[in-house]
Amino acid sequence: MTAITYRSADVDGVKIFYRQAGNPEKPALLLLHGFPSASHMFRDLIPLLADRFHIVAPDLPGFGQSDMPDRKTFAYTFDHLAHVIGRFTEVIGLKTFAIYVFDYGAPTGFRIAMDHPERITGIISQNGNAYEEGLSEGWNPIRAYWKEPSQKNRDALRAFLAPETTRWQYTHGVTDETHVSPDGIALDNFYLARPGADEVQLDLFGDYKSNIALYPNFQNYFRTYKPPFLAIWGKNDPFFLPPGAEAFKRDIPNAVVRFLDTGHFAVETHAAEIAAAIREVFAR
Repeated sequence: MTAITYRSADVDGVKIFYRQAGNPEKPALLLLHGFPSASHMFRDLIPLLADRFHIVAPDLPGFGQSDMPDRKTFAYTFDHLAHVIGRFTEVIGLKTFAIYVFDYGAPTGFRIAMDHPERITGIISQNGNAYEEGLSEGWNPIRAYWKEPSQKNRDALRAFLAPETTRWQYTHGVTDETHVSPDGIALDNFYLARPGADEVQLDLFGDYKSNIALYPNFQNYFRTYKPPFLAIWGKNDPFFLPPGAEAFKRDIPNAVVRFLDTGHFAVETHAAEIAAAIREVFAR
């Protein structure tokens, strides 16, 4: 049995909850979740990798069991999320580590990698985008808010926070919905329903444009440092398209790109395949 512990760290006054497993003497792997989830999305993956890695999976500020500071005192931007998680790795004593990035975890993790390239031993991107061609038309309502940040356009994005939308994100593109556990969907909707969580998420929707502005910087980091890289993608993702995965090879020719016949939350249905690919690529 894999022993997983559940801890919290004080990061400059913000409580960051995290899951930890594996021998701290093994290579470290930092798992960074996406919207609207938390570290619980890795509940099936962690036991499959804990013999090979020292695994740490935090909840981002405003997500899961981590603190959700008031928006008046805490800026919900991706720059700020990356700063807090970067500090988190220092607080818990991670000196070097690989990162597994998914969805929001990608712009968070890529910022950390750019700021501290000497600390990054490799990258696994599971539907974590860094190229314009990876963005689908599903982003159009959010793009409209970037172009005109009116209250009307902000309120239009509340549909992304509805319980039925969360379920759709988990099941769209999945070949057999009976393989999708209801647990993650229920937890995500519970967290989204907390007072103030809607405004936090709308702030992050608005700030996502900063990630696209940084795509050239991310790509320059890839070209310059060429970290060991695995892009493993649910090919039926309605938000991040397969060309976004293939594009990593432009900047990291030795990157390994794999596609899975599933949707956005690929780890829900294909944890075993993802774990096997990580073991294969990082055994090299």
